[in-house]
Amino acid sequence: MAKDGAKSQEDYKLKDMKPDLGEKWPHGGQRGGSGWISSERVASTYDLVEQMFYLYVRVVKAKDLPPNPVTSNCDPYVEVKIGNYKGKTKHFEKRTNPEWNQVFAFSKDKIQSSTVEVFVRDKEMVTRDDYIGKVVFDMHEIPTRVPPDSPLAPQWYRLEARRGEAKKRGEVMVAVWLGTQADEAFPDAWHSDASSVQGEGVQSVRAKVYVSPKLWYLRVNVIEAQDVEPSDRSQPPQAFVKVQVGNQILKTKLCPNKTTNPMWNEDLVFVAAEPFEEQFFLTVENKVSSAKDEVMGRLISPLNAFEKRLDHRAVHSKWYNLEKFGFGALEGDKRHELKFSSRIHLRVCLEGGYHVMDESTLYISDVKPTARQLWKKPIGILEVGILSAQGLSPMKTKDGKATTDPYCVAKYGQKWVRTRTIIESFSPKWNEQYMWEVYDPCTVITLGVFDNCHLGGSEKSNNGAKVDARIGKVRIRLSTLEADRIYTHSYPLLVLQTKGLKKMGEVQLAVRFTCLSMAHMMYLYGHPLLPKMHYLHPFTVNQLDSLRYQAMSIVAARLARAEPPLRKEIVEYMLDVDSHMWSMRRSKANFFRIVSVFSSLIAMSKWLGDVCYWKNPLTTILFHVLFFILICYPELILPTAFLYMFLIGLWSFRFRPRHPPHMDTKISWAEAATADELDEEFDTFPTSKGQDVVKMRYDRLRSVAGRIQMVVGDIATQGERFQALLSWRDPRATCLFVITCLVAAMVLYVTPFKIVALAAGMYWMRHPKFRSKMPSAPSNFFRKLPSKADMML
Repeated sequence: MAKDGAKSQEDYKLKDMKPDLGEKWPHGGQRGGSGWISSERVASTYDLVEQMFYLYVRVVKAKDLPPNPVTSNCDPYVEVKIGNYKGKTKHFEKRTNPEWNQVFAFSKDKIQSSTVEVFVRDKEMVTRDDYIGKVVFDMHEIPTRVPPDSPLAPQWYRLEARRGEAKKRGEVMVAVWLGTQADEAFPDAWHSDASSVQGEGVQSVRAKVYVSPKLWYLRVNVIEAQDVEPSDRSQPPQAFVKVQVGNQILKTKLCPNKTTNPMWNEDLVFVAAEPFEEQFFLTVENKVSSAKDEVMGRLISPLNAFEKRLDHRAVHSKWYNLEKFGFGALEGDKRHELKFSSRIHLRVCLEGGYHVMDESTLYISDVKPTARQLWKKPIGILEVGILSAQGLSPMKTKDGKATTDPYCVAKYGQKWVRTRTIIESFSPKWNEQYMWEVYDPCTVITLGVFDNCHLGGSEKSNNGAKVDARIGKVRIRLSTLEADRIYTHSYPLLVLQTKGLKKMGEVQLAVRFTCLSMAHMMYLYGHPLLPKMHYLHPFTVNQLDSLRYQAMSIVAARLARAEPPLRKEIVEYMLDVDSHMWSMRRSKANFFRIVSVFSSLIAMSKWLGDVCYWKNPLTTILFHVLFFILICYPELILPTAFLYMFLIGLWSFRFRPRHPPHMDTKISWAEAATADELDEEFDTFPTSKGQDVVKMRYDRLRSVAGRIQMVVGDIATQGERFQALLSWRDPRATCLFVITCLVAAMVLYVTPFKIVALAAGMYWMRHPKFRSKMPSAPSNFFRKLPSKADMML
């Protein structure tokens, strides 16, 4: 059992890799090496991945195709065949000069044929498709094209008849070349590896880059309204304002007075995304009863109409005319008269000086303000090579067979990347490289591996839902990476499920952080992480939580509209949407993190206690000597402390981490979580469990919260006792303390500080023979001071 535990711990750790990185010529030899080209050649942009070679066939168009002698029409399409692999273009109806402009990519490792055949056929609805002609290419004569070379020019080729007929068969324009995954044609090409994917699923297997929408905070300061009139004019209204932007609805508080000229002076903040598709919709409503609100006027405006603010300067307020709600039923002059009968005073602006947070600040990847003119220059470049994965778990069944169709998503800043989907593979090889600009090193890149469930086939995921299942996630903090070093590691993909922790496989990455300006990067360490508006006009904690959720929802909705869509479940998993939810496991993990943080202080206090109690006489004597030196020469105290920290830093350099951080199962408390705790963590919100289960969990939560409450109350009690020293809540205690302070001031005035410090230190380090087991007088005095606990109900 111990061996199994040790093995699982090894499985959960980071592993070194030695992949064969760098671009090579297809017939051997390193680019920039000792081959044709000297090392002076510019480095490739694809040097963090293993080179993969593909045979590309670009079918552009055809001309002068002969019509079918029976139907007198031609419905042409092209079939590209290499060995057992076939790729087809779409067919056109009744066209003798069709244009396809489609690229086919065949993996060179799987090609077992010496020829490439390009067939042009006529689509028949009933009988077998008619043969028009073909072009054959010899594999050994196909040219090699490696970027930054320009694309290969396509050529016209005369179509050959099947049996050497002299009859003219037309011509087809084709380009055939050998290239790599760095080729511009690679992302949009039809891949032989995904030949089984049909229909809409074809788009979802391709590699894509997405950009998050540009997000703004919309601040609405509702000041006052004039001449708002309810339907019952005998009763003055108790008014409030409701503002809606998209799916976000916020309300002001009720005006405390019942009046036709209410005042609020309240801020409402929303998230809006460019392009601004939502309308600004405001209504002034009257609280008629607890169950009924009456609309007294409304205002509708496009978001583009409002001013954009880039700093903390004041924005001018404006009066807006309110439409009388329901005035459309009125006619003529009466309608015109009521249209401007009331108005509202607002200060509205789009905030460009904030960074709109759509991810947790713990794993933030972007800290730039919304307004581009406030951006600083980038300080570095982050390059990630998504190499491959190993040992992935089967995620679904397809035609009765367990399988996985994996792809990887990476998110840093506003740029999301999605690799192509590798069909039916537990050990996929992506070998795709991506690059991001870095504006602050204290940021995190997140990579997730998912199973594609939208290929248009008969696949069925294990949980039965048609969602892209999570295989695992990796986070890498850039500040933990050395500059200009290539990190090649295999990261464990760990997922917490209701049954417990499960390793879903490993993903292999190559990461390089290139620093453009070391001085600028060091300069950033002394500056706040977020733009200054977050500190000049901060949001409340509740506002930040609500705004982050709204921002995440907007990003998910916009990315789901791309083609192929980056689906909601992917965006939510990458942005850690559920990180704020209660979890017994996380609470334990955070508690033990606190214990770990204070363990060094506890160890230091224990060591000092051992010194005081003469556990090791030699150490205590040496400590006395150091104490005497520092008392005699007090100017050495601070230099000694800093020198000691410098020496600790030098000593710790030998034990510095050599690998970037990864998901740690022990810190996460994932292995020790019980089945019930995991079931609670994966419960829906609101809960979907039965009454007995909820009652048990509620009682457990009350128990945990009671202990936290006691600790917080104890800390508050100690603080209130410090305040009671001089507040005269206990007049005798305060009188004693004030007199003691006077005596101490007089003694310290006439006694040199060295003597006082020496006497205090010698008393503190006195031998156990001179110690009492009873608490000291100052401690007794402090514990008897009053706190406000006795004022609580």
